[in-house]
Amino acid sequence: METPQQEKVFYQDSNVTVTQSRFIARSKTYAMRNISSVSIFRIEKNRIFQIILIVIGVLMLFSDSSRVLGGIVAVIAALWLFTIKDEYSVRISTNAGEANSLTSKDQNYIQKIVDALNDAIIHRG
Repeated sequence: METPQQEKVFYQDSNVTVTQSRFIARSKTYAMRNISSVSIFRIEKNRIFQIILIVIGVLMLFSDSSRVLGGIVAVIAALWLFTIKDEYSVRISTNAGEANSLTSKDQNYIQKIVDALNDAIIHRG
């Protein structure tokens, strides 16, 4: 009787597992043989609303009746603008196209997974 070959694990945490034959991201499983390439993809958040609020708040500073409210709006909008973080995604390419398989605001976390996937692709040959 043949014993099954032990899968080599390249990365594993509570949400992600990368082995020589599978990539499991939360509830989705991808076969490594179907993945042709992998990259990190930056998802830029839209900041137009916060910028418009800052402009409105600054314009309100020029009116005596709404100076305090304008300052409050401008400060809150500026704080909101600087707390928005872009998201990063593991983008995989298959024969069916490209897909963002896992998304996080932590770029280093996503980079670790991309590196593990690249190692698994290289290991596969």
